[in-house]
Amino acid sequence: MNDVILFETLSTPSGHKIAVATLNSEKTLNSLSGPMIEALSPQLDIWAKDASVAAVILRGAGEKAFCAGGDIRALYTAMTAHPVGEDIPEANKFFRLEYELDKKIHTYPKPVLCIGHGIVMGGGLGLMAGASHRIVSEKSLIAMPEITIGLYPDVGASWFLNRMPGRVGLYLGLTGTRLNAADALFAKLADHFVPRAEHAALVETLCNARWSPEPRENHAILSGICRDFQHRSASLVPESPLRAHYDFIQEITDASSVHEIYDKFAMLQIEDAWVMAGKKGLMAGSPTSAGVIFEQLDHTLHFSLSECFEFEYRLSCSFAKHPDFREGIRALIVDKDNSPRWTPASVGELRRTDIRKMLAGA
Repeated sequence: MNDVILFETLSTPSGHKIAVATLNSEKTLNSLSGPMIEALSPQLDIWAKDASVAAVILRGAGEKAFCAGGDIRALYTAMTAHPVGEDIPEANKFFRLEYELDKKIHTYPKPVLCIGHGIVMGGGLGLMAGASHRIVSEKSLIAMPEITIGLYPDVGASWFLNRMPGRVGLYLGLTGTRLNAADALFAKLADHFVPRAEHAALVETLCNARWSPEPRENHAILSGICRDFQHRSASLVPESPLRAHYDFIQEITDASSVHEIYDKFAMLQIEDAWVMAGKKGLMAGSPTSAGVIFEQLDHTLHFSLSECFEFEYRLSCSFAKHPDFREGIRALIVDKDNSPRWTPASVGELRRTDIRKMLAGA
């Protein structure tokens, strides 16, 4: 089958249905493409209006990924067809449709279970973050690594990064640090741990449950089932490096500018692989991205969900015109030389006025 998303409904004893959407592009690690968005968004609308649908499951095909991010190769093709500084209509359309889909999941009138097995990054986390029930497994690998491609954490990250403990959201945005299942639970990106071997049994249990016509009751039913499965596997939850490094994160991000954070990382002399991986992500990433991320979370701290998505739409359109986004994709994804030439080349050359213009959508 060539369908980019597979849709099905599963029967239950109460006469209700469990609707299932499976991202179906294993070769691209189920990366979120325009056709995927254009298929999933209207189908969610149909299921929302269908009184027989009690809950929705979002999952990815295969064993490697739920969704490794947005289809940035397509964005690169669109951007390189235009001069730097010029509006990119194709990118603007993609961002608008993607963020509308993400917001739809956040505000969906029925319970949504996202099975975040394997890689969940960027646009994949945008889908997962808004689900009412978010499952992670022993193979979950979660990150917002946009700084490495000259972008910033979007897809609603202005909302969910600001709701993490302390300044964990800022740290993750600046470093692109990869999270395991326990990290995701600590950072409020996931709700329940269910090992991969139990996922089929979980879906079967959902199909054997007696659902209600009332969405509120169905939320409680789904929560109870997820909790039962988590309790069975509590001993399998890994340790959380993110939780263990919480005090370090608070100290190194306690700064009045992104330049101070760079200086703190530069002076670090510590034999800690987890910390050094974060340092590498920050130092190799786009200085412009770092400057925006530092301002982004403070700027949106008191924004509503809708305001966050509108802000990110304008900001993403600005990034599509900026040289760093296309250069980051070229260096890491297209040519794979891992030697991006950022503009400006260092954080010391950053001008706050330029960052403010981008935040304003200029």
